[in-house]
Amino acid sequence: MARIRPVERKVARFLRTPLSVRRAMSVIVTATLVSVVLGGALITVVDEREFASIGTGLWWALQTVTTVGYGDVTPHNMVGRLVGAVIMLESTAFIAIVTAVITSSFVTRARQEQPTGPGDGSVGGDEAVARLTGQLAELSARLDRIQQLLETDGPGGGRRG
Repeated sequence: MARIRPVERKVARFLRTPLSVRRAMSVIVTATLVSVVLGGALITVVDEREFASIGTGLWWALQTVTTVGYGDVTPHNMVGRLVGAVIMLESTAFIAIVTAVITSSFVTRARQEQPTGPGDGSVGGDEAVARLTGQLAELSARLDRIQQLLETDGPGGGRRG
C-alpha cells in the first residue's frame, strides 16, 4: 500500500500540470511501453516452451498491445492464452483511458483560455442574450418605420414628379 502513494502523487501532479502535445505523446508511448514490457516478461514466464527468450515475448507483446497480431508467435497453453487476453483487454482499455484523459485536459485548457468575462473583449451568456434582444428590437422598430413610410408615401417616398 505504501508504494501506491508515490504513484498517486505523480498522477495528481500530472493532472495539475498543463498538458502539451509532446507530454501527451510521451504518456501514451510510456503506457504502451509498460504494457509491452510487462506482457512480454509475463508471457515468457508462463509459456516458456513457446516463448524461450524475452525477445520473443516482447515481440509477441508488442504485436498484441498494438493489435497487429502477425500470428508468427502465439501462446499455446491455456495460461498463456489467458495472459494474452488480459494483455489485449488491459492495453486497449488503458490506452483508451489515457487518451481520453489527455483529450479532456486539452478541452479543459482550451475552455480556460477562452475569454469569458467583462473587460476582456467578450460578453457572458446573459449579457449576450440581452444585447441580441436589444438589437432585434431595434431592427424590428426600423423595419416598422420603413413599412409605415412605404404605406403612407408610396414607393417614391412622397416625391412626386
